Amino acid sequence: MAMASSSEPAEPPVDPLPARRPRAGGDPVGPHYKWIALSNTTLGVLMVTINMSILIIALPDIFRGIRINPLEPGNTGLLLWLILGYLVVTAVLVVTFGRLGDMIGRVRMYNAGFAVFTVFSVLLSVTWMQGTAGALWLIGMRVLQGVGGAMLMANSSAILTDVFPVQQRGLALGLNQVAGIAGSFIGLILGGLLAPVQWHLVFLVSVPVGLFGTCWAYWKLRDTGTTEHSQPDWWGNLTFAVGLVAVLVAITYGIQPYDGHVMGWTNPRVLATMAAGLLVLAVFCVVETRVAEPMFRLSLFRIRAFTAGNIANLLSGIGRGGLMFVLVIWLQGIWLPQHGYGFESTPLWAGIYMLPMTIGFLVAGPVSGWLSDRWGARPFATGGMLVAAASFVLLALLPANFHYPAFACILLLNGIGMGLFASPNRAAIMNSLPPQRRGVGAGMTTTFQNSAMVLSIGVFFSLMISGLAQTLPQTLSSGLISQGVPTADATRVAGLPPVAVLFAALLGYNPIQSLLGPSALQQLPADHAAYLTGRSFFPALISPPFSQGLTIAFGFAVAACLVAAIASWLRGGKYVYAEPPEPVPPRPVPPARQEEAAVPGPAPIELQPPDPPRAASE
Repeated sequence: MAMASSSEPAEPPVDPLPARRPRAGGDPVGPHYKWIALSNTTLGVLMVTINMSILIIALPDIFRGIRINPLEPGNTGLLLWLILGYLVVTAVLVVTFGRLGDMIGRVRMYNAGFAVFTVFSVLLSVTWMQGTAGALWLIGMRVLQGVGGAMLMANSSAILTDVFPVQQRGLALGLNQVAGIAGSFIGLILGGLLAPVQWHLVFLVSVPVGLFGTCWAYWKLRDTGTTEHSQPDWWGNLTFAVGLVAVLVAITYGIQPYDGHVMGWTNPRVLATMAAGLLVLAVFCVVETRVAEPMFRLSLFRIRAFTAGNIANLLSGIGRGGLMFVLVIWLQGIWLPQHGYGFESTPLWAGIYMLPMTIGFLVAGPVSGWLSDRWGARPFATGGMLVAAASFVLLALLPANFHYPAFACILLLNGIGMGLFASPNRAAIMNSLPPQRRGVGAGMTTTFQNSAMVLSIGVFFSLMISGLAQTLPQTLSSGLISQGVPTADATRVAGLPPVAVLFAALLGYNPIQSLLGPSALQQLPADHAAYLTGRSFFPALISPPFSQGLTIAFGFAVAACLVAAIASWLRGGKYVYAEPPEPVPPRPVPPARQEEAAVPGPAPIELQPPDPPRAASE
């Protein structure tokens, strides 16, 4: 049973732990092994997160390479699935792979993930098809690449928790978390550098890293934790995967236009898919209470530190998950063109101008993780969410055409807030878990995090589109007509769904040139056509409605961060699950002592059995 000190209420017991067996790694590990594990898992997390964002910046070159216009209505789904398919599969599978890691060895699953990720990176880099077939090939390979990514993400935190002592886990997990956040921004810059040279390099860049990491992992990593004898939870895996995929698919199609509406939330198929997904997830919860060895350990939610940490993690992900997309659209569609950057160069510069956020996280993440090892997660994680909420308020107050030093300071503040939160929160979650549950617990946490990312993108886009839809059509129509565009063409462009405008900005396209088309532009005087497709018309036109959408989206982020701060504060004091001491084998009694023991003496004192496993609260 897990217990806490008298200053904190006792944690309720989790379900009984199954029989354990020691690691099967064979060779003992040395005192420096923990740093080898940290460096390899950090490399794996960095590679996975770079591949989450590298595609965003490279999409224009990829779609040109396979000869598809992603802004055509029939191709919007291809664009969304190429962006979100990777996130969806990692969200769905991390719990399963974490559970398998608990059963057969976390390092074994992690090593397999490195190999799978590398194989499908190779297959992505040799794409030869064009058109819809090429897009479907890329989506399929990205989904399978995400399978390898899920194996890596599900087991990296558990491996580190196994090898690092409790007083160093915050630092180790903090460095690992920093690599994850840094990778998302490094991917933006790499995509901007490599895609213009050759879009295949965007996928090929992971191959040498994957080969090196795979060989290094198989050579150096060993399973140091315990594994358990149990059977896979097939029904739980099936219902969880079907339910979560249905919900995430509904979110993906909910932000696409439908039947004259700016979004698809009135689409009966979207509503039915969402309802079916939620129903199957409800069935999943029932299944997990009935099977002997569930994949999703609902009993872990009896641990307050685990529950509060995951609620805060989910809300934090919802608050910040769509931020990168919003900032990319803001920079590429409005600010960079207004400051002299061509639309084709904006993807690279958007990544560069967002570096202050990465710097803030790089500074705050390891420091807060190290400090939380001594003082606990609550003050740092709670303070981090409050700082992040303040940064979203400041972003909402900025004009669309801001002064960059102010923007950079706010991004730095946001990165510091997220860094203060992420490392201590992850360490607190992992510290609260019994050793046999670290794989599935880490998988559950990553599932919440990745699901929150997809949900956040859907919410941010929905709020942005809702704000744009109120004023953008009239603004576009009047602005185009004032420049001599025929009323029919102006009405056609103004009638396009706002999501097309957002995607044009996200992809770094010249929006008016893409939306109006060359035939309409050729009918205009040369100076009018040049002004419409220049760097000032579209940004100035879209700024007021875009600012309205930004205010709504950032207001939502503020609310999510504040609720996350409350959940983080309610986690209680520092809580660490402590294993019971190993039984000491009896010493052999010398023959002389055996003779003495045969002499009658006073009655022996009855010894009490050792205490059951408990959790230490420091």
